[in-house]
Amino acid sequence: MNADLTALKQPTKEKSHKSTSFKSSKLYEHSELIAALASGLIVLTAWLLEDSVTSGWWITLHLAAFAIGGYAKAKEGIVETIQQKDLNVEMLMIIAAIGAAAIGYWTEGAILIFIFALSGALETYTMNKSSREIASLMEMQPEEAIRLIGNQEELVPVSELETGDYIFVRASERIPADGKIIKGTTSIDESAITGESVPVTKANDQDVFAGTMALDGSITVQITKPAHETLFQKIIQLVQNAQDEKSPSQLFIERFEGTYVKAVLAVVAIMMFLPTMLFGWALSESIYRAMILLVVASPCALVASITPATLSAISNSAKRGVLFKGGVHVEGLSSMNAVAFDKTGTLTNGKPVVTELITLPDEDRNHIMAVTAAIENESTHPLALAITAHARDHIATEMSSIQPQEVKTVNGNGVTAVLDGVTWKIGKAAFVGEEEAFRFQHGAAERLASEGKTVLFVKEDDRIAALYALKDTIRKDTKRTISALKQQGIHTIMLTGDNEQTAKAIAEEAGVDHFRAECLPGEKVDHIKQLREQYGHVAMVGDGINDAPALAAADSGIAMGEGTDVALETADVVLMKNELPKITNAIALSIRMNKIVKQNVVFSLAVIAVLILSNFTQILDLPLGVIGHEGSTILVILNGLRLLK
Repeated sequence: MNADLTALKQPTKEKSHKSTSFKSSKLYEHSELIAALASGLIVLTAWLLEDSVTSGWWITLHLAAFAIGGYAKAKEGIVETIQQKDLNVEMLMIIAAIGAAAIGYWTEGAILIFIFALSGALETYTMNKSSREIASLMEMQPEEAIRLIGNQEELVPVSELETGDYIFVRASERIPADGKIIKGTTSIDESAITGESVPVTKANDQDVFAGTMALDGSITVQITKPAHETLFQKIIQLVQNAQDEKSPSQLFIERFEGTYVKAVLAVVAIMMFLPTMLFGWALSESIYRAMILLVVASPCALVASITPATLSAISNSAKRGVLFKGGVHVEGLSSMNAVAFDKTGTLTNGKPVVTELITLPDEDRNHIMAVTAAIENESTHPLALAITAHARDHIATEMSSIQPQEVKTVNGNGVTAVLDGVTWKIGKAAFVGEEEAFRFQHGAAERLASEGKTVLFVKEDDRIAALYALKDTIRKDTKRTISALKQQGIHTIMLTGDNEQTAKAIAEEAGVDHFRAECLPGEKVDHIKQLREQYGHVAMVGDGINDAPALAAADSGIAMGEGTDVALETADVVLMKNELPKITNAIALSIRMNKIVKQNVVFSLAVIAVLILSNFTQILDLPLGVIGHEGSTILVILNGLRLLK
């Protein structure tokens, strides 16, 4: 393309702003941190100037620390209490701080507000971390595209692109919509979609996705999906939905929180007076111990044990090409005892390839290959495409010089053609002569069929000259994945609609524990139910419309990213790059997340127990109680953040 024309093509404009909701959440995160630090600075100032200022100024400084540090959490607690008509941790902390000030412990109350505000800012940061991952994805999708109309170009909003439109994408620009390349070749960085850092070279008739970048070549793309239906938009929507869906543990903690807060307040009210009556404590001591109890018994750390860890796990997996549709699915995957796989497109590549070509001893192998491919080149049948691709890989130049005539397709049987006065037939045994076909080369066809391969015969005039064996080959990582699952003690099964012979061959090659052949969609569901009765938690991995019912019936439905829309929408987990080993990675992440959540829960409960006992034995004072309680909250949040790595 000449320099003048290149100069006309303006770079595709990319998004330079974040969504309004994300901007506001980031501002809120920063304002929380600034308020917390300001509160801490004021408390430090009041402590340093305690002997230099009047009591009025000293109290005023503490009131400022209370107001600046506690405003956000107080507002959040009050609004949530009014909306849900239930008490929460925020209200408990505000009451504790006010109570400490009421009995003269201004500095302790202010320190409580400071550390509580700081832990809240840290938790907000954690919550927004996964939102930032989505925002960074959203920024990758261009807002404008160069649309081609004849020889004219126009810069239009991506939202105006329609299916069938043609767009031009230069090197170093992001592709604005899903489509198919019709001109040009380029290396494409698809890491935003697949998590794979190595660029992929793509040319004519290959699919490209919105948000990916053309690195080193200009391409013309025909749009195949509107902007709101692109794979990129589906990823964003899936992860956003996942952030909103809570795990069973998180839901339990939220239900537990309201009841626990009421119980703590009741015990605090009793402790303000009961020790004075029973043990002869001074009233001021009883009230002081009650305020400490109010602080240390608050379940802040317990509440923060789960959500940061869950969102960190979802964010981590999304960056690596595994999309969880909610915390419940991250948590549940570690309990998987059996996994069922669809065959075609899941364990296998989904496309037949030529595995063997057997010819008569006196036949020119390359000539047979060239003639067969030239005839099949006019067909779009998967077997014909496989034969043509096989020839292109071996004898591309010889194939291009052959021009068959009178090519006719006989539906369900094969194809016929004439070349230099010779009639050629390619197809099933019955089409070329069954008796002769099965005698060919000492019954080679029967042996190949027993291996689960499809056999096509090539007949030249009145004799069979060759046969092709074709097979849908298993993915290169299938065996490794099945082996890894078995090492984890997980039972594997293949469910397929294929015949018994083919299913057996693939099952043996893949290494699955057992298989079920000739399954209709409803029968796959029945098998999933049987597996659940036998093994408990069962996952189903599939990619097609016929897999959707089984994906829904399984405890964990896992869809291949290149599968049908129905499969993607039905599944709980999506493998964006069709990489089966990501299943074991996802299980490992689930196990790790549950381990961290358990660590957090046990640690937070242990800290609460130790602090409460220390308070009752009058060992603990309010400053240490504040530091112990809020410090444990910060620690569990930081522990959850480890899942981002």
